[in-house]
Amino acid sequence: MSKQILIDRFFEALTSGNREAAREMVDECVATEAPAETILERLFWPTLDMIQTLYRNDQLSVISHHYATRLMRMLCDQMQLRLERAEPTGQRVLLVSGPDEPDELQGQIAADLLEADGYEVYFAGGGIANDEIVDQVGHLGPALLVMFGSSPKDLPFIRTLIDLLRDQGTCPDTQIVVGGGVFNRAEGLAEEIGADLWEESPLKMIKAIRKHGDRRAVPEQRTVGRRRRSPRAKSAAA
Repeated sequence: MSKQILIDRFFEALTSGNREAAREMVDECVATEAPAETILERLFWPTLDMIQTLYRNDQLSVISHHYATRLMRMLCDQMQLRLERAEPTGQRVLLVSGPDEPDELQGQIAADLLEADGYEVYFAGGGIANDEIVDQVGHLGPALLVMFGSSPKDLPFIRTLIDLLRDQGTCPDTQIVVGGGVFNRAEGLAEEIGADLWEESPLKMIKAIRKHGDRRAVPEQRTVGRRRRSPRAKSAAA
């Protein structure tokens, strides 16, 4: 069966609220001995993206959207238990997402896969004030601050958060990574707001982190708000 046909079947089961059919499809995939991370990346992730796209374009009813996201949450929880665990990396990740259910689902998938890859993950979800996130970065000293599954309304807060972390010098070695959500729909946006690294899906993000763990944003890449002077710069000028 082709990947797209499988996604379409899964989408239909989820949006119709057919819990039994959705579970049976996942069981079929497991029976083929497909790794859990492959099922998450190639079935769950594109189906979730389809659900979000159609809902955003008013092509999916509220009840179908709720059926799908609540059922997907349950299936993600079950799939997380099937993930193979890598050796611990000794590195921490603080991960936040957008506040809505689908945003947090994207964040949860990213958190589950990062944890399986050996990271010590702290997943806070959405709706967290910037000052609390900055405090947690200072408290945990994470190797990575990941903002995955953010919505358009989160963008001003993300840009401000990056400014705060840069200006205050809070854990300067922490790599700031974004992806999913609005960043998948606006090419170049992550770079423009000053993120260190960005990818469209969780597994691609993990591969990019492995390959580019030392990548950091440079002032020249940022085009959003780059004329704003930091408090540190103003103090130096005085």
